[in-house]
Amino acid sequence: MDIVNPALEEYMLNLIGERGDLIREMESYGSSRDFPYIGPLVGSYLQQIAKITGARRIFEMGSGFGYSAIWFSRGAPSDARIICTDGDSENRDKAVEYFRREGIGDRVEFRVGIAQEILKEYDGPFDIIFNDIDKEQYPDVIELVISRLREGGLFITDNSLWDGEVINSKAVDIYTEGVKRFNSLIAQRDDLLTTIIPLRDGLSVSLKV
Repeated sequence: MDIVNPALEEYMLNLIGERGDLIREMESYGSSRDFPYIGPLVGSYLQQIAKITGARRIFEMGSGFGYSAIWFSRGAPSDARIICTDGDSENRDKAVEYFRREGIGDRVEFRVGIAQEILKEYDGPFDIIFNDIDKEQYPDVIELVISRLREGGLFITDNSLWDGEVINSKAVDIYTEGVKRFNSLIAQRDDLLTTIIPLRDGLSVSLKV
């Protein structure tokens, strides 16, 4: 299911302007391998959010080959630190090369392993925690993330509409159920103010209050 009308998505893409050769190269890399990445519309939103909040400490749970981290870095202050995580060392190696070419190699730390376990090693508080791990694990990270997020910080989660499957009553796979339960849990919390933005595959943005 298209979350956004493809013609409207193309219209919005044309509005964000030139994003540079490196980003386009990363998009070609991801698309050629059917590797899921957030895309330029969500990327430009992350850049904007980093700029608005002045985020200096950003933690990514599931960084892939570094696409979202580069967008964050373009909005964050020059002294910001971004901690990336991924379970695949090849993704890490590819990301590190992209970071070097972007000129942000000294601002990003990339850890290989389970994102949740790595996050437990840090006390925080973080300004932004970005969540893009395996979808069945989404509900299990809520408490961990909130405990390491500053008041006024943002918990941003990708794929929160999961290709529209969240409204498919026949979809009972663990991934859809994980996303649906996550959405329900964060919506009910008094310490979060949450909006799901129907952009690309759905982006959940929760403010810790």
